[in-house]
Amino acid sequence: MSDNLPAIPGVSGASSSDNGFIALSARTAALASAALFLKEGMHLLRAHMGRNAAKAARLAEMCDAAEVEPQFTAMILDASASLTRVAEASGEMTNAADSVDNDARGFNSAHDTEYRGVYEAVNGSGVQQAKPGFYRRTGRR
Repeated sequence: MSDNLPAIPGVSGASSSDNGFIALSARTAALASAALFLKEGMHLLRAHMGRNAAKAARLAEMCDAAEVEPQFTAMILDASASLTRVAEASGEMTNAADSVDNDARGFNSAHDTEYRGVYEAVNGSGVQQAKPGFYRRTGRR
């Protein structure tokens, strides 16, 4: 970095403004939004796979009643079981996305509660503030 600020662990080439109050709030809001979008998609996938699994099971029953070769009926039942597993896994993914959504919203709320006043005071003062990390480098606090 050309401004000699302390490196931010895990962030390559990030400037201090990338970690400002508004930028961090925007990134966590985007994370929550993406998790919500994923969760909605997983609900749709789960329903779709569940319907397909039920249809495949019904088809296997009809094939069995029609005395279709047992190997083909078994293949249809296997497909139904696979579709059921996809539906179940998408339910687990929905739960994970819900957790990320809740955690991101909780973080955003805590961050806002903790730092909103500081952000407003700094921006309302009209005085140029030191860059992040300045006081850490000089030993002043």
